[in-house]
Amino acid sequence: MFEIELNGAPHQIHDKQNVEELIAELSLAGKAVAVAINREIVPRSAWPQRQLQPADRVDVVRAIGGG
Repeated sequence: MFEIELNGAPHQIHDKQNVEELIAELSLAGKAVAVAINREIVPRSAWPQRQLQPADRVDVVRAIGGG
């Protein structure tokens, strides 16, 4: 296990975890979310291939409708 920064807070994850697995762990699979790693947007199509690394800064933003 190692630590990343998730939305500004420390977060422990398993070795070789990818973005898709992180989103599922956060119960956000299938939701309208955007992910940036180290200030770079990661397209949803790249989530399964993008492995998380120690000290990555991950920002997950959830789209919320309203009016």
